[in-house]
Amino acid sequence: MNTKTIQIGDCLIGGGNPIAIQSMTNTKTEDVQASVAQILKLEAAGCQIVRCTVPNQKAADALSQIKKQIHIPLVADIHFDYRMAIAAMENGADKIRINPGNIGGKEKIEAVIAVAKERNIPIRVGVNSGSLEKELIEKYHGVTAEGLVESALDKVNIIESFGYDNIVISIKSSNVMMCVKAHEIIAQKTNYPLHVGITESGTIFSGSIKSAIGLGIILNQGIGDTIRVSLTDDPVKEVEAAKIILKTLGLRKGGIEVVSCPTCGRTQIDLIGLATKVEEMAAGYDLNLKLAVMGCVVNGPGEAKEADLGIAGGDGCGVLIKKGEVIRKVDESQLLDALKYELEHWNQ
Repeated sequence: MNTKTIQIGDCLIGGGNPIAIQSMTNTKTEDVQASVAQILKLEAAGCQIVRCTVPNQKAADALSQIKKQIHIPLVADIHFDYRMAIAAMENGADKIRINPGNIGGKEKIEAVIAVAKERNIPIRVGVNSGSLEKELIEKYHGVTAEGLVESALDKVNIIESFGYDNIVISIKSSNVMMCVKAHEIIAQKTNYPLHVGITESGTIFSGSIKSAIGLGIILNQGIGDTIRVSLTDDPVKEVEAAKIILKTLGLRKGGIEVVSCPTCGRTQIDLIGLATKVEEMAAGYDLNLKLAVMGCVVNGPGEAKEADLGIAGGDGCGVLIKKGEVIRKVDESQLLDALKYELEHWNQ
């Protein structure tokens, strides 16, 4: 979808720019050292925009110190106190996330918008299925995609009424198909950039699956400008999952794609352990290639022929495979070292 270009710090979203990966810290924002340490880990993992909660003045004041030590745009998450939105912007927030319906009357909203205008700071309007207005629940006979869209556009209209249109929209639900439908509807009604995610999706196992399905359907329709994979886990895992989703959809290049076969009765190697170690190793290389991990030296080379590079092992023997051809045989214990050598010399 052709959405409006919005600048968040030095990151451009919408307007055909690459989809940006976002995550959120789970530290106390006022703990500057812990927050910075976590953000730097997120940066290293590939996070492009980070959000911090700002529930009080100490957290707002901490943003200025955090900003000095990180390298990606910082978004302030505001829930109820309009003064925290203003304080966050005064302390360097690159974007704020608010629900205008939660921060008070029009004069409070106007005060927030005035500071955003002065500093040209985008406002993300966030609507969540868990906090949908009672009148919209009654109108649509429950929490629905149509109700979520109407709620979001109502909030956008409030901001626009004060002459401001530096806006990003976020509609989230833990109901995957409701979230999909809501994005399909709102994409036809606005050209503001959309931040996409399945909220409260769960632990890394269930949450990654739900997010992959929901985001996959939405993004594959050309809808979405930034994403977050919301997981009950280390935020770094959110970024790793988001990168795989985007790469699988052909929306992101770079980084090694690791594929591995399922275990079977022919497997004579610790394939699960080996694949895990290979995935961890591959994360450290910025190479655009497919890497296969196979558990059978007999069928492995043929099954790995679509990969750029592969390894297979069993019964003490290991082979290194390139484009389906065995290029080297090694002792099983040396497989990882042999693979590491190939990765380090890939472009030579």
